[in-house]
Formats: sequence, C-alpha cells, structure tokens
Amino acid sequence: MQKIAIIQISEAGKDIANTLQRELGAKTITRTEIGKHWDKFDAFVFIGAMGICVRTIAPYIKDKHEDPAVVCVDSMGLNAISVLSGHIGGANDLARDVASLIGAREVITTQSDNAGLWALDTFEQRFDWPLATEEDLNECIFTFVNKKPTALLMEVRDEGTDYLEKTLPNHVTVINDISEADPKKFELLIIVSPFIRYEPEGILCLQFVPMVGTVGFGLAHHPDDYENIYDQIDEAFSERGVLPCYHRYCTIDVKADEPFIEVLEDDYGEEVVFFTAEELAAVDVRNPSTTVQKHVGTPSVCEAAAILGSNHGKLIIPKVKGKNWTAALAIDYKYLREAKGHIEIVGAGPGDPDLISVRGRKMLERADLILYAGSLVPKALTECHKPGAVVRSSADMNLEEQCALMKEHYDKGHFIVRLHTGDPCIFGAIQEQMAFFDANDMDYHITPGISSFLAAAAELQSQFTIPERCQTIILTRGEGRTPMPEKEQLHLLARSQSTMCIFLSASIVDDVQRELLQEYPEDTPVAACYHLTWPDQRIYRGVLKDLARIVHDNHLTLTTMLVVGEAIDNRQGLSELYSKHFTHLFRQGN
Repeated sequence: MQKIAIIQISEAGKDIANTLQRELGAKTITRTEIGKHWDKFDAFVFIGAMGICVRTIAPYIKDKHEDPAVVCVDSMGLNAISVLSGHIGGANDLARDVASLIGAREVITTQSDNAGLWALDTFEQRFDWPLATEEDLNECIFTFVNKKPTALLMEVRDEGTDYLEKTLPNHVTVINDISEADPKKFELLIIVSPFIRYEPEGILCLQFVPMVGTVGFGLAHHPDDYENIYDQIDEAFSERGVLPCYHRYCTIDVKADEPFIEVLEDDYGEEVVFFTAEELAAVDVRNPSTTVQKHVGTPSVCEAAAILGSNHGKLIIPKVKGKNWTAALAIDYKYLREAKGHIEIVGAGPGDPDLISVRGRKMLERADLILYAGSLVPKALTECHKPGAVVRSSADMNLEEQCALMKEHYDKGHFIVRLHTGDPCIFGAIQEQMAFFDANDMDYHITPGISSFLAAAAELQSQFTIPERCQTIILTRGEGRTPMPEKEQLHLLARSQSTMCIFLSASIVDDVQRELLQEYPEDTPVAACYHLTWPDQRIYRGVLKDLARIVHDNHLTLTTMLVVGEAIDNRQGLSELYSKHFTHLFRQGN
C-alpha cells in the first residue's frame, strides 16, 4: 500500500485534505517538512496553487526512477494534476484516484496516456516484467509514442500479453519469430519472452522478461558455498538460453533447514515451496537417479519439484548439476504459446449480454474458438471475439460433434471457450464434456456465471433470504422425463418452507403445483419468470394455488423460472428487525 502525504497549502483546501486523508489513509505534513520526508513517502498530494507545489519540490527532484509521485489539486477541487513521476511513480494513477474521490477532473499530460498508447516504462512494475536489454529506454519510448513502425514478439501468454493483444496500436505488428523483425520495416522491436533472443542489428529493441518459470532444486547437505548458489543457478540457466524468469523455488521438504533456503527467502525475497518424497516420486522425469532414490526416497528432486511447482508444466531445462546443487526449470503450460490447448467453460449469464463477469469477457476476447449454446446464449455475447476466431453455435450439434470440434482446436494449441447459459454448474451439460476432457487428458477450467435464480431475485426486487423467517434457497426442478431421486421429491423439499427456485419445469407445472401444495399454504407468493433479462422478459406474480393457471394462460415455455416462497416481495417485519439489531447505525452523537 502506498504511503501518501497530504500538503494543505491554504485553509480553503481543508475539506479536500480531510477527505483525501481519510480515503487514502494519508498523513498530513507541512510544506517545510517536504525535504526530510521526500524519500519516506511514495506520493505527495498538494492542495493549492501549482506554482507553490513546483517551487516546493524543485530542490528535491532527482530522477523519474527514484522520485515519488506528486499530484496537485487546486483548492477548489476542480482539477487533480499529475505533476511528477506520472508513470513509474504512479502519479497518473493517483491523479485519477484523487479526481474520482473529490469529483475533480484528472489532468494528465503524458503523451502515451493522451494518445492511448502503452506506457512502456510501467510494464516492469505493472506486469512484473523486468527489462533484459541495455537499450536507452527513453529512446525506445520516444520511438514508440511517435508511432514509428514497431514489431512485437510474444513467446508467452499472461495478463500482460493479453493486455497488449487487446490494445494493440495501429503502428505495432505482431510477429511470430525474431527473424521477422526486419530493420527495413521496423524501427523498434518489443520482445516479451523468458528466452535469450539476440537483437537484430539496426533496430531498437526492448525485451521484457515475464516471471513465469519455476525452479526445482536439490542440495548437498549443508554446502559451504550456499551463498553463491543463487547466482550459479542463474548463470547455468543463461548458458542454456533462459533468462532469470522465476520467483518460485521448489525442493524436497527434508531440505527446509538448509541455509540456502534462508538466503532465498530473506535475502532475495523468493517463494520457496516444499514437497514430500512421496509427492515427488509420483512424477515421471527424464533423469531419475538411483542415488537420489537411495538417500531421500524419490528418484528425482529438482526435475520433479519443478514440474510439480509449475502445475505439471513443461520441463524447459532438464537437470543441471552444479558443485553442490542440481536445478531444473519448468513453465506452466498456461503461459506457453505452443501446441497445448486449453478449454475454458464460461458461464454466460441468464440472457443479457452485459451480465457476464469481467473474467468471462476476457476469455471470450482471447479465444481462438468460441462454441456457444446457441439456443440459450445470445450471439451478441460473442461479438467481442478477436479477428480470426472461429465462432460456432452448438444448437445443431450433438455431444460427439461438439467434443470433436473442441478437440480439433485443442490439438492445434488453441484457446477454446465453451460458453454456457447461466452458471455452468447448475443444470448445465458440462459433466459429459468434462468426462471427455479427462479421458483425453485435456486441460480445462470453469469461469462461473450469473445464474437465472439470481436474476429472478434482482428482477423481482426481492431478497430471497429473510432474517428469522427464511434462510435457505433451494434450487431444483420438477420430475419430468428425467427422474428425480426419491429424497429430492418436491413435496419433501417443500417441508422446509424455504425460497424455492424451480428450473426447467414450466411444461409440468400442474405436477409441480400439486406437490408444492402438500406443504406450502395455497396463498404462498409465487412468480413465473420468463426469459429473465432477455428483451422479451415477462414476469407474472400470484399465489401458489394459481401457479398452473398463470403458466398456461400466458403460454410460458421451458425457459421459465418458477419461484415460490414468502420471500417474494416481502417487506414485512423489517422495521422491527432493523430497530432490534441495527439501532446503532442510526444513533447520533454516541
């Protein structure tokens, strides 16, 4: 968290100073204290005239890589101006935060920000991408912001490269190999890679090193040169074409007390992860050792630890032997741009294209193949796809055809989104797909969505859990062609008098009503919610004894959520509840 100091220059800025001090957790200091605090705070916010701000900080300015962020807010709170260390120091972001807190206008003069271009000098901090080149960074930035032809080579995939692909400027061309970086066509080459790449002559080059690697290591017992092992591993990996791209070190748990572990954690701030011999022995490795097996109970330490620590990733550097150590490097497959695919099962939401998570939208923007449930998911959701992506509806495809299409793309190393309505785990059809993925050793993950029962609560403007009355929500369906387990019959579930959300049951509403009436009073509130959040959404309220009639009279179909329970439209008793439990929120002067 940033340490921020507030400097209130005039009495007129007192209210602004108080607000920023409270909201930013800042400390208030005087102008005369700037000198002694210049190196103790990450940022300073002046409240007053810009000229006073500039004259105050001028004697202490050194270098943009060292100077704190400085923001100036006029005493009327009209403008929040980024003054110093806009990118690296974070003044631009702080100006935006301050402006939003006081309702001011942010004033940012950095060219790349105003031109909508990448702030290259922030990538190291923003994405944890250390620089590996000795080029003059300012010269590279000057070339970039003046929109000179730029080549971009990305050899991994992470949050940062996703951002670059999404915001690619017109003067930047993505290349697939460094041989494509022709100095006759490009003036700047930007590389994002953990691998050593020799720069072409006649072109400016910036290489960022994404921290995607995992080091597995083994140690001799209490080596006397333990303080040098850190650098020795870096040197050995560099000789094999890999830059220091790792914060995680993994080894066997019996080495937890070695002095080298303390060096890693305390001197270098690295993460150290330990595995048992049994965990390591379960990993197939290239270079098993009978000697290691004899001493620690597993045929491999460094290779197995690297693979385990990288989520069963790819072994990039097999076992390397040093004087008193062994080491290996692996990278999680999710970071690699090579022939290993991934499937992301994404919950789309109940219908409205805006009701998808930020993560879900990012997955769609990144996908090489989007396979969406066309009869239930609006096609508008897929319109954010990247150029060249394949977008297909599964409405006319059986399970075998869907799986075959996904595997075809998976085998090409593509990123696949299987887009389902609502949340995939609730009456979805993902179990059979996951069984296929498991059987074919395919990598997949689930991004949750917004279920229609949540949309029902929102559209009904009802809280489905009422304090001291109803604290349970039941998600279920009626028994149609798909049998229900005996213990989950509707009349048994209804005994709890909970809020019940019944999926996929409009076609058997007579049976549903008959079972519910065995336990719920006939005047229990109900709602039939058709096509929730779609443009043709319709909601019908009533009581349980009329539920079947409501559904039949309005010709409601399978895409109807039936909600039953006293929580619907319930506002009774809340004043008593609040006066009983929340009186302290309304007391004044105590």
